[in-house]
Amino acid sequence: MLASMTTLKIAALPNQSFQVAATVVAGCLINGGPSIGKLDFGSQAGSDRQLFTASMVQNTAFSLACSPGTTLSMRIDGSSHYTSQRNLQRVGGTQLIGYRLYTDAGLTPANAIPVGQDVSLSYSDANHIVLPVYGALQLSGMSLSGTYTDTLTVTVTLTW
Repeated sequence: MLASMTTLKIAALPNQSFQVAATVVAGCLINGGPSIGKLDFGSQAGSDRQLFTASMVQNTAFSLACSPGTTLSMRIDGSSHYTSQRNLQRVGGTQLIGYRLYTDAGLTPANAIPVGQDVSLSYSDANHIVLPVYGALQLSGMSLSGTYTDTLTVTVTLTW
């Protein structure tokens, strides 16, 4: 037996619309390894008494990109060998050499990076943000030869 099929006519529904929306919030993308870069004062004679400067060279494996217009700040800790200032410590020894950090190559006191305090960051390319870290190291003229190192922790914060 064949089942009988009945076709029902249904009135068409009127055209209706619906909304589609998305909210985009500020954000950052950080790629890279455990080290963001290196601040290297080079090789200097222990008898020198002059001021040496360096700028942080960002690790090529590290990148920071943020939504355009995102407000950023960075905070750098006291270091592994902090006393009353940030210090490099001689490998295998206890000798210290103090140094200071700045956000500009001019090393102006107004742009010093204080220990554990937020410093505002500015950038012109949201796809390639470079952390502006410059250092100043004053030798005393009586520094024991050897390699001096330190480790800093930087925290980048975004606000919106």
